Amino acid sequence: MRVIVRTVSELCITAGTLIVLFVVYVLFWTGVQADSVMNDQIDQLQQQWAQGRVGHTAGGPGASAAPQEPAPYHYDKPFAIMYIPRLGFTWNKPVLEGTGTDVLKKGLAHYARTARLGQRGNFAIAGHRRTYGDPFKDFPRLRPGDAVVLTDGTTWFTYRIDKGPYKTVPSDVEVIDPVPRKSGYTRPGRYLTLTTCDPEWGHSHRLIVWAHLDSTQPVETGKPKALRR
Repeated sequence: MRVIVRTVSELCITAGTLIVLFVVYVLFWTGVQADSVMNDQIDQLQQQWAQGRVGHTAGGPGASAAPQEPAPYHYDKPFAIMYIPRLGFTWNKPVLEGTGTDVLKKGLAHYARTARLGQRGNFAIAGHRRTYGDPFKDFPRLRPGDAVVLTDGTTWFTYRIDKGPYKTVPSDVEVIDPVPRKSGYTRPGRYLTLTTCDPEWGHSHRLIVWAHLDSTQPVETGKPKALRR
């Protein structure tokens, strides 16, 4: 009987240790790895831009450069950097093409069937709420009027949030339509949709914010007003 009790106790201790290790991995180590990977993605982009291999220039509001032929987005590759001042002036994340689980571990993910950055349509982005760097941990803090700024190395794109966070279910794929029905928009435009999971440690629902392209400017003119402290 004592042998059985001892064996069961040892198994419980082992199981408890494994659970603790798994929690540490999920809560801490995936974040350390993701932060390193995201920094590498940003460094990679900035090196490409410094060498002149940039994305594209969109003819949105305030653009002064002539539109160029858009460069293709490649799956699992970064093409832009996003800044959201509401989440902190040190908050910046790479944006990669595609929404596979491998992509979401490296940064924010662009829904491939949606519009390109700055172009007419709905430029839709997904990000983890928790784990893998917690990029959208503070998503519920976003409010109408907040700026979401992106750059592709040639142009700054400043979007302004109009609605959200809006809570819905994962099957509500209309949130990334060219003109999302529940966004309040009634006509085609240059929109941005951000999506993440809800609740914080679950995925039964989604949180959504919608924004419109407010202005653009060449990177040579310096940072947009929204990023100036």
